[in-house]
Amino acid sequence: MTHPIYIPQSTEATSYSSPELSDALPAFIPERNIPAEIARSWLLVNAMKPELFDVSAMSRADSIILDIEDAVDPSQKDTAREHVVNWLTAGGRAWVRINDATSPFWAADLAGLRGTPGLLGVMLAKTESADQVTESFHRMDGRTPVIALVESAVGIEEANNIAKAQGAFRLAFGSGDFRRDTGMAATAEAMAYPRAKLVVASRVGNLPGPIDGPTVGTNHPILREQTGITVMMGMTGKLCLAIDQTHVINEVISPTPSDVAWATDFMADFEANGRVIRDGSDLPRLGRAEKIMKLAVAFGVQPAL
Repeated sequence: MTHPIYIPQSTEATSYSSPELSDALPAFIPERNIPAEIARSWLLVNAMKPELFDVSAMSRADSIILDIEDAVDPSQKDTAREHVVNWLTAGGRAWVRINDATSPFWAADLAGLRGTPGLLGVMLAKTESADQVTESFHRMDGRTPVIALVESAVGIEEANNIAKAQGAFRLAFGSGDFRRDTGMAATAEAMAYPRAKLVVASRVGNLPGPIDGPTVGTNHPILREQTGITVMMGMTGKLCLAIDQTHVINEVISPTPSDVAWATDFMADFEANGRVIRDGSDLPRLGRAEKIMKLAVAFGVQPAL
């Protein structure tokens, strides 16, 4: 079978080392080609380190999230928010993790970010109810999407309602805070329930697959193993804490070349037979093949020869 060739849609940026260019980096930040609903790697960037904004934006991350919540001391929230607004206004494009709806900073975050050019959406920390998502959505402008970061037992049990809230775009798992809240271990077995709950809730709310929590540390084999668990559980994205984690996450969450070859062959055979359903297995296989093909085109994955 001859496989068609898919042209990669790269999100990698050219490396700029010239001092003259570094002063004008926002003008060279590439447009990302990966839609946020299928974005694999979500890079968290400390908003108190604006020198990292441009570097992060030119990384392999599918999406970047400027963090004005957990990464920022309460005394520096206003400064962090100002860094974010200034960079976005100057041409940057990013999501922003805002403080939770019960914090004294939530309203100021929404008011300060509202209408900011380059703001792609907000990630609402410690989401525990649908009302928190909807209120955040309306306080912005009724158009800015909200990723609900679920980080507690209450949030997990409310996940179905959160996923159906107006303005909800994707669910994400704040695994570290969830473990602190519940006392559960970080093992795959212990985390199976909250992950499965977010996957099912996302389907109930007709949302894209949820975003898994980050892997702490610099060990890439462990990152690869844990991202494999992300995929096995049905999650379709993963938070990351360092630029060098992004390529591992992107690779593991993407369809494999063998997957793409199978999907290509199946679709060719299906078309050759007049798109006739022959038995009960054809529809599930057709759905899987169509999904793989869509992702292969988006991520630039070539079929195995």
